[in-house]
Amino acid sequence: MCGHLHPHPRMPRRKFLRQVAVGPLACSLGTGHWLEAAPQAAAPPRYDVIVRGGRVVDPARKLSAIRDIAIRGTKVARVAENIPLSEARLVLDARGRIVTPGLIDIHVHVYDGVAPLGIPADPNCIAKGVTTAVDAGSAGAHTFPGLRRMVINTAATRLYALLNISVVGQSTLSDDNPWGELLDLRYANPKLAIRTIEQNRDVILGVKIRLTRNIAGDHDLEALKLAREASDAVGLPLMVHIGGQYSPLPRILAMLKRGDVITHSFRGGEGGILDAQGRIIPDVRRAVEQGVHLDVGHGAGSFSWRTAETAVKQELLPGTISSDVHQFNVAGPVFDLATILSKFLHLGLTLEQVIERATASPARVFGFPSGLGTLAEGAEADIAILKMEEGDFEFLDSEQPRQLRIAHRKLVPVATLKGGQLYGSATIPVVRA
Repeated sequence: MCGHLHPHPRMPRRKFLRQVAVGPLACSLGTGHWLEAAPQAAAPPRYDVIVRGGRVVDPARKLSAIRDIAIRGTKVARVAENIPLSEARLVLDARGRIVTPGLIDIHVHVYDGVAPLGIPADPNCIAKGVTTAVDAGSAGAHTFPGLRRMVINTAATRLYALLNISVVGQSTLSDDNPWGELLDLRYANPKLAIRTIEQNRDVILGVKIRLTRNIAGDHDLEALKLAREASDAVGLPLMVHIGGQYSPLPRILAMLKRGDVITHSFRGGEGGILDAQGRIIPDVRRAVEQGVHLDVGHGAGSFSWRTAETAVKQELLPGTISSDVHQFNVAGPVFDLATILSKFLHLGLTLEQVIERATASPARVFGFPSGLGTLAEGAEADIAILKMEEGDFEFLDSEQPRQLRIAHRKLVPVATLKGGQLYGSATIPVVRA
């Protein structure tokens, strides 16, 4: 990894400084060694960075081919074959690697130190190829100012949020305190949610509600009605966490609208998308046809191999693939978004299909700024560089007891650029608090 410019140990310092001053500096992502680059003319370089020779997978443009990517400032300037290396200050050698738009994870929990689920954003997002992430309801109206000030405004990862309909957000439920944020409906306050969203529309993209019985009790539909009120008032989508809720899923789906999101769609157990015979519930298909998005939200208890395999066989695929990475799954079975994408490769989706569900598709679900989720010329120069490892890899789901599958391909993050800037390292260790 070569996020900081240092000479190769065997390169004379004078030669290193001369290359930095008058020629492009090239870095191999495979070895971390500096490479000789073509001499550069006296004229200033046209580009700041060229990402050289990777397999560019950009589903938004239906592109999957070997290409170079030239970056000027914070934007993609050109995508083409064989862009002259002499036209850039810095060359990243991505040959043999997969180059995608910066990954977008629409379900993470990064309110570290406040929500018991929270983990630091940067070691778990941008260091792992995720340039844009959405904190899914860690904060409510009373706790959101801290999320914005201490996390969103300071992280290198581009962060947005879904506001929890409970004013306390996800600050109550933990291993030591099994009481969720909606057991007392007096904490569900649409008026405060609406005011908080209106004051923070640049970073709040929707409303989040969790309906599991230990969180919302037996009044899940009443809670959902309050979340619906806030969502409609601000004209933003509603993300609904399903599984183990009191009310049948069809009654919940009946309250959703085009653009809303069901997360934990491929979980096992009660309250999921399958009926008792293992068939997709008709209301689920109807909701998808009417524009409700199915999101994965793998998490610590919300992804079942058996459910996912059954759904894929019945031709029901997720609209977006997200990790729901947090304190209780970052050391496994989630690890990072690339691991979840690898699980869907094992389920039979193509590389292009899984990358689409972590780039172009999430970019359409929420109101992100234009230019995210694609490598089109003029787009934000957010880039994830991945390698495809081959071998035998053990992938666990999050059912109890855990189910194991042996996969033979695994996507591994190698490097990340955000707004044209190379992020320090894709191998920052994750330390569980």
